[in-house]
Amino acid sequence: MTDDNHKHPSGPRVRILLGGSTALGPGKVGLLQAIASCGSISKAAKQMGMSYRRAWMLVDTMNDCFTDDLVVTSTGGKGGGGATITDLGVEVIKRYQDMEDKAAKSIAKEAQEIGKLLK
Repeated sequence: MTDDNHKHPSGPRVRILLGGSTALGPGKVGLLQAIASCGSISKAAKQMGMSYRRAWMLVDTMNDCFTDDLVVTSTGGKGGGGATITDLGVEVIKRYQDMEDKAAKSIAKEAQEIGKLLK
């Protein structure tokens, strides 16, 4: 699920808009992947170099935009709290990666030609 082969830093970056909100984009997918690997929004935020508050805001936006939550949290206790990516979250990550792969393949020739024109 956290396959770095799906990153296209010089290729297209897909964003899914819902009204005035970005329901999903590269940063939010990266945050989902970090939460999946860390099991915590705070650890994922730290790993990504963003504030805990910013990470929470992004998670809230994603959860509000989709038909069901992509991230669920548990409150602290003896072992502390945590965050988990739901099955829908896993599916959304996979579909997003597929979209980025298709977009990159569809413009590969043009991107290579423009690359030749860059300094």
